[in-house]
Amino acid sequence: MGKPKQLLATKRPVSPAGRWKLEDAKVRFSEVVRQARENGPQRVSVRGHDAVVIMSVEEFERLTPAVPRVPFVQFMENLHLRGLDLEREADHGRDVEF
Repeated sequence: MGKPKQLLATKRPVSPAGRWKLEDAKVRFSEVVRQARENGPQRVSVRGHDAVVIMSVEEFERLTPAVPRVPFVQFMENLHLRGLDLEREADHGRDVEF
């Protein structure tokens, strides 16, 4: 018999630490997600330029702390528009001859 055939799994490109080409990330998305959860954010490039970062939800929440939403009325009151003149002259249209 000849040499044993290599499995396709052994020919997968190995990503440099945290960097993936889009086509590799698409094929190995589960691996990208696992790496993001275990080893930190993973960069995905499109045509040689970084395009997106995939990160764990814990990392995302750490970087974007929750900001309480202000009710609309309170937001408007906090604009401090007291000195702003909001009066408008009456508009009676224009004279048109038929």
